[in-house]
Amino acid sequence: MIKETRKRKSDHIRISLEKDVQAKNVTTCFENVYFVHRALPEIDKKEIKLETKVFNHKFSAPLIVGAITGGTPEATKINATIAEAVEELGLGMGVGSQRAAIENKKLEKTFSIVREKAPNAFIIANLGGIQLVNGYSVKEVRKIIKMIDADAVAIHLNPLQEAVQPEGQTNFRGVLKKIGEIASAVDKPVIVKETGAGIAAEEAEKLESVGVKGIDVGGAGGTSFAAVEYYRAKEKGNSFQEVLGKVFWDWGIPTAVSLIEVSQTVKIPVIASGGIRNGVDVAKAIALGANLTSFSQPALKASVKGAEEMKKMLSIIIEELKTVMFLAGASSIQDLRKVPLVITGKAADWLKMRGFNPEKYARRGRKFGC
Repeated sequence: MIKETRKRKSDHIRISLEKDVQAKNVTTCFENVYFVHRALPEIDKKEIKLETKVFNHKFSAPLIVGAITGGTPEATKINATIAEAVEELGLGMGVGSQRAAIENKKLEKTFSIVREKAPNAFIIANLGGIQLVNGYSVKEVRKIIKMIDADAVAIHLNPLQEAVQPEGQTNFRGVLKKIGEIASAVDKPVIVKETGAGIAAEEAEKLESVGVKGIDVGGAGGTSFAAVEYYRAKEKGNSFQEVLGKVFWDWGIPTAVSLIEVSQTVKIPVIASGGIRNGVDVAKAIALGANLTSFSQPALKASVKGAEEMKKMLSIIIEELKTVMFLAGASSIQDLRKVPLVITGKAADWLKMRGFNPEKYARRGRKFGC
């Protein structure tokens, strides 16, 4: 079991770096979201403030690097590189599932290196919801929090990945109750995150009702874990799972519409992730209701090139975010959440069919009547 978990983690890193595992025929729908350009912004770009406070922690910008890895030798370097960058820039990060370190104490260093390199950054521990159903409890959750001195703990939901994965576990019965037990027992915010297939309003409402303190939508349109498992199944010669991976490659709720559904349904902080690739995506996510944004694939590719490349990538995204805010006339993150947006195409159609009103965003911030 231990060797199998480590091998799977290594496979995920290798395949994500070497293969095209991005969504093919589904998009994030951020391309359907438009800012209203301000030819008279009436603000100074140099004075724009990106600071925000979420989970009682101050972020220099609403950015975190999402859960990527841990549990393998190469993961130590990746996590250290990311941690060094987010510490310097005042951001946050999550680690990959810590199951491997629970199974093998020797692997704790691949995760704990994060706090060593980032003593002040916001750090999120991580464990799978499927592990809670299969025997893990408050004891293991407290252990992973202590392992990295985490500020919060994420319980990730990955039914799509488990369904396609050759060794996947698919009994999710009782997972909501287990999440509620964790949320009521630990003294850190519990965040529930999807891993590329999105979260709908109905699930968001249930999660908030059991005490979850944050939701990371993890929508479709970016990295597809069905695609990752497709390649793993192909390498193993498992034709049955290979076919499943190919068929379900683009399964899920697009990130932008998942974000809107969740942010309009719950009152707890919402994190937007899933295919966020630049500062424009970040700005759109914040304007749509996200409190923070998270991305993994760009960070993974930058991290293997070293700390300087990682810092450069994050700095570019921050500058892109600031530029969007300037052009939209928003001098702060709070202002960005109020600027008007136009939502068209598939996103607008989806929202109308689901009972959400895309036109409400276009009416924000108007100072004229018609």
